[in-house]
Amino acid sequence: MQHRTLGSQGLEVSAIGYGAMGLTMAYGPTDEAAGIAALRRAHDLGVTFFDTAEMYGWGTGSNELLVGRAVRDFRDEVVLATKFGVDMAVPAERIGGPLNSRPDNIRKVADNSLRYLGTDHIDVFYQHRVDPDVPIEDVAGTVKELIDAGWVRYFGLSEAGPETIRRAHAVQPVSVLQTEYSLFERDAEQLLPVLDELGIGFVAYSPLGRGFITGTARPADQYEGGDIRSVDPRWQPGNFEKNIEAVDRLAALAATRGATVSQLALAWLLTRGEHVVPIPGTRSSQRIEENVRAVDLTLTDADLKAIDEILPHGGFGARYAEGHVPTWV
Repeated sequence: MQHRTLGSQGLEVSAIGYGAMGLTMAYGPTDEAAGIAALRRAHDLGVTFFDTAEMYGWGTGSNELLVGRAVRDFRDEVVLATKFGVDMAVPAERIGGPLNSRPDNIRKVADNSLRYLGTDHIDVFYQHRVDPDVPIEDVAGTVKELIDAGWVRYFGLSEAGPETIRRAHAVQPVSVLQTEYSLFERDAEQLLPVLDELGIGFVAYSPLGRGFITGTARPADQYEGGDIRSVDPRWQPGNFEKNIEAVDRLAALAATRGATVSQLALAWLLTRGEHVVPIPGTRSSQRIEENVRAVDLTLTDADLKAIDEILPHGGFGARYAEGHVPTWV
């Protein structure tokens, strides 16, 4: 497994990470045993970067507990990232809200996450979403206190814009920004210059378009309620058919390289810069094996040109329903 450095503070991780959200939310019924097996298989294959969050357990710690149990025997060999900033006291209406990044809540979340993960430090502590009611300087200052105390090692932001990134970075160096980025979702490219300027790494979540870019997508009405794909605009009639056609063309291109469409999509992300690390999530050990092999796929200029011809501006349909897309400031 190749490794990459995220930011200028020394955070080194595997070139392909693992996103654990889908183990406990958003993608249908959960299977704890399968989740633990998937996490351990990822480690066996060289993955050292595991991403979880308080929100993924919605007040129960279930996702962090699962990740903590899975990595218990090799905790010192991996980087654990988790997140704060979503108000667990209010019923969830959507991913990303309601918000709470007050300093007292950040400290409380850190304490809970340490306990749930069964560790004495959090490697990367992200603000899950920018809270307009709390100055980012107060957020960064609180995380700085946690870093100084040894509870946290690196500071991260998620779905933040250039001004917010600069203001936070001036208080406590930001090691990594996490935002959705894939062949379907290209908006994050506007953020890359400021990250390069400040020496901040980039973690791409949903790098396979929430599973659409695996060749297994079904129409929205074939997913159970509570599954994010049942409401994702990219799965809705009109967009769905166009996205299927694009994935079929990408799969045909991948086949000429002896690869799968998922491997093509992940390899493409790895060409976006040495500071970019995708974190695909899956409950399938077979899928993990497929994903990690993307590091061995070197795309040619001709491949990249062909990909841009298929999806020059990303997929069809917004990544969230109207009114739910984070605003970058």
